[in-house]
Amino acid sequence: MSSPLTLHPDRALPAEPSIRSIARTLYSQTAGLPLVCMHGHVEASVFSDNPAFPDPAGLLITPDHYVTRMLVSQGMSPEDLGVQRIDGAPVETDARAIWRRLCENWRLFRGTPSRYWLEHELVEVFGVDLQPSSETSDAIFDAIAARLAQDDFRPVQLLDQFRIELISTTDPATSTLHEHSRLGEQGLGERVVPTFRPDAVVHVDSPDWQRDVKTLGELAEADTSSYAGFLEALRSRRQCFIAAGGLATDHGHLSADTTPLAESEATDVFRRAWNGEVTAEEASAFAGHMLHVMAGMSRDDGLVMQIHPGVARNHHSATFAAFGADKGFDIPVATEYTRSLRPMLESYGRDPGFRVILFTVDETVYSRELAPIAGVYPSVRLGAPWWFLDSPDGMRRFRELATETAGFYNTSGFVDDTRAFASIPARHDLSRRIDAGYLARLVAEHRLSEDEAAETAVDLAYNIPKAAYARRG
Repeated sequence: MSSPLTLHPDRALPAEPSIRSIARTLYSQTAGLPLVCMHGHVEASVFSDNPAFPDPAGLLITPDHYVTRMLVSQGMSPEDLGVQRIDGAPVETDARAIWRRLCENWRLFRGTPSRYWLEHELVEVFGVDLQPSSETSDAIFDAIAARLAQDDFRPVQLLDQFRIELISTTDPATSTLHEHSRLGEQGLGERVVPTFRPDAVVHVDSPDWQRDVKTLGELAEADTSSYAGFLEALRSRRQCFIAAGGLATDHGHLSADTTPLAESEATDVFRRAWNGEVTAEEASAFAGHMLHVMAGMSRDDGLVMQIHPGVARNHHSATFAAFGADKGFDIPVATEYTRSLRPMLESYGRDPGFRVILFTVDETVYSRELAPIAGVYPSVRLGAPWWFLDSPDGMRRFRELATETAGFYNTSGFVDDTRAFASIPARHDLSRRIDAGYLARLVAEHRLSEDEAAETAVDLAYNIPKAAYARRG
């Protein structure tokens, strides 16, 4: 029989005993702090409708591409895990069978952050004390299902149980924001806020671009068949997001290029795109131009800009065609920032009305490019490790590579970047433990006093993210 599933109180803290002792004390200062979750992908309707969660697999496996991609990498199909096909073809609908596939393959997650998050959820959120396996699968499923059936285990109630003070959703520029209006009526409008993501309307070579731009125009009551009308509609929609409580924008581009085009050139590329004549090179140039334009809009309206380039999305075309986006086949690419961001920073880098948070999945640029940029431009904050880097060792490397140049206070604090709602506390907990360990080493090396380290730990967990995402102006 396997040993019970328990969480060691010193998990993810340093192994060296004297440093671990300091880290315990520092972690105790942050463990109970509220969570500020300003970059996430939980749908607004989850809170406005406040439904019961479906079942263990529907909550913890099927929607979480961190989990499904590992199982797919070992030969399972997305259909085996209940991932819906675009064409409506049959997929596994037996939640218990999907859950069993995870438990039978629990060993695959050894050493991964997914293992840390899932164990935290099982023990802390669901009260499970059984190690996942083929023998324990049904018992764990039943225990989680019983918890999901309780009235206090609804999304809105979990905001309090998880100590979530503020959480953002990520919404396309074409969102009606209807769910956020409902949240405002329910008294949650300042706690669950939208984030403006215009990617679908600035990448002019995407298949549905014209449809999305027309929808943008309808919502903004602007003629978006022209470049000038397109910009007018974007400004209008940003104001709608601000009225709904929005604090930030979010931009996922392949490149970090921010080179502006001449007005006449941008107008011409937009016209060519509208007529279906745009080239790949023109589309790439227009995307970079729009990052510069969006920076200007952020300077004007105060929304904090988030840029996270460097991901080749939907890497496997057949999977994308069958299942759509965000199914685990997004792969990082090397990304250049110093030259690419210079046009934007020349224009707005020292403007007190502008704030940009830079993320990366290319950790080779932390010390060479991003930390030096954040370490001198007042408008720039360096975003936390995310996606493939929000792991214990990835977070440690981030602190080691970035802190000497950028310090702590030119970073953003932690962001959880997840659709997996129940994993949010686990992700923040891991970040706080890693920061406690890093700070403890500085104390042990007599580079910080313990009082300074404790103050910094609290700032990283709570004060810095609130300040980083405060709307400018």
